Amino acid sequence: MDRIKLVVLFGFLAMPFAHAQVTVEISKITCQQYLAFSIADPRDINIWLSGYYHGKRGSTAVEPQLLNQNAEKLKAECLRQDNSNLPVLQVIEKAMAQGK
Repeated sequence: MDRIKLVVLFGFLAMPFAHAQVTVEISKITCQQYLAFSIADPRDINIWLSGYYHGKRGSTAVEPQLLNQNAEKLKAECLRQDNSNLPVLQVIEKAMAQGK
């Protein structure tokens, strides 16, 4: 009986572990999804967005305080009723065009 348990244990240990890798298309995340944490943690999205826009400007600097300020601005823009179904990137572009 103990031998069977040992064989079963080794069988489970020998099984390859499957690591799920999820790809998220940032351009399709709406404000509603962003605020509801339904795609990813907004903090992770904010970090990605910061890197994306810094990369577009050719900047390699990280400014944690500015990252937090921009995250709060994005959250405020997403909370506006007319932006809830818009993609986050579109809301950012719209806010940048308005100088917010």
